[in-house]
Amino acid sequence: MNKYISLLSAFAGLFLWISLDSCQPKKQQEEVACEPVDTIPHVYEYGICIDSMNLNRFTINPGDNPASIFAGLGFSAMKADSISRASAHVLDPTKIRAGMHYCTLTMMDTLQTIRYIAFAKSLTDYAIIDLTGDTIRAFEYEKEVTLKRKYIEGTINSSLWNVITESGASPLLALKISDVYAWQIDFFDIKVGDSFQVIYNEAYIDDTTSLDIASVDAAIFTHQDKTFTAIPFTQDSISEFFDTEGNSLRKAFLKAPLDFFRITSRFSNARFHPILKRYRAHHGVDYAAPTGTPVKTIGAGTVISKGWAGGGGNTVKIKHNSMYTTSYMHLSRYAQGLSVGQHVQQGEVIGYVGSTGLSTGPQLDFRVYKNGQAINPLAMEAPPSKPIRPELKDSFLFISKRYLMELDSLHRQYKDTIINIVDELTDKQVTSLTSKQGDKE
Repeated sequence: MNKYISLLSAFAGLFLWISLDSCQPKKQQEEVACEPVDTIPHVYEYGICIDSMNLNRFTINPGDNPASIFAGLGFSAMKADSISRASAHVLDPTKIRAGMHYCTLTMMDTLQTIRYIAFAKSLTDYAIIDLTGDTIRAFEYEKEVTLKRKYIEGTINSSLWNVITESGASPLLALKISDVYAWQIDFFDIKVGDSFQVIYNEAYIDDTTSLDIASVDAAIFTHQDKTFTAIPFTQDSISEFFDTEGNSLRKAFLKAPLDFFRITSRFSNARFHPILKRYRAHHGVDYAAPTGTPVKTIGAGTVISKGWAGGGGNTVKIKHNSMYTTSYMHLSRYAQGLSVGQHVQQGEVIGYVGSTGLSTGPQLDFRVYKNGQAINPLAMEAPPSKPIRPELKDSFLFISKRYLMELDSLHRQYKDTIINIVDELTDKQVTSLTSKQGDKE
């Protein structure tokens, strides 16, 4: 047993993610059918059977437009114009950009007659031009998206982002986890030894290309020896996360106004100013981040000030209620359309990190005022959202128990996998040492 404990500690940086349920199609697509052949599997692209066609891929170059692309494919000027007109409702010429892709589906003969042209508008959305009939037809096609349910757990050795990236999982999962716990955990302050377990859904196209982390199903995050559990539940048509007691994880304010960047200066009554070269109060928190990083309001409220604030540079101030106001300074620019008097939602982007005013580099100077007095944002408490209603408590407890049992089961599978790996490595090491000893003799 001691062997396993010590070896498991040595493998604290090893992570596992498990694909759980079978893929679930997001949307079924109509497909252009092939002639039925019982023993031969058919090949489809963009919902079109391409058994008897070649697929040729191209990249749009600077200056290209639909008419020039069609002409380059060998169509006459009149035919190219006809195709452009027939496809304009699904292929906006003003939105075609260099680097986008398109392809042709051609017959497998000496003429290589083009039967279809497909333009990629995104990873999932395509404009399809059908040239098989007497009349040119154009339609939109959306690639099928499948969800793969997965599990991951790990122990923090640097940052959540680094740990998830090093494990081979999508780094976007770190952002999703930070969203779930935005009201409980300051991810600038997570410690070595903090740990997490997460069940999540990852979206794929073609069953191999990851699009996004679709959602977090349930999670447990241990931070500074305190456990935070996140159980999803829908109440009043709003889906959010709750702890095991049925209290909402959502609070009035987010813990931080931007994601995963380091704190360079904390709240202080006597900080040495790097530009003015003297000590003075710094009633805010400085977050270092690249220029252009989105800055989010930590809570819903009204914009009461937007403009130049001397040493603070471009600044936005938001009044959240009769008690709290927040300030966001040194912005490179404001969110498009942001104006004084505008109501903003929690998490809405209000500007972008910059280095305007008295700043030594790109950063956000974030300040919170309670009843007009500056307070330490990192020590601020916020009231919780509504808990589970009494009449829904039994339903919630049933769902909570199911998720906790699943997380426990997956954690056990994870430990068993690690033990098997340890056993295998240990056997190999013993064999290797035995072999080396034999060589010496």
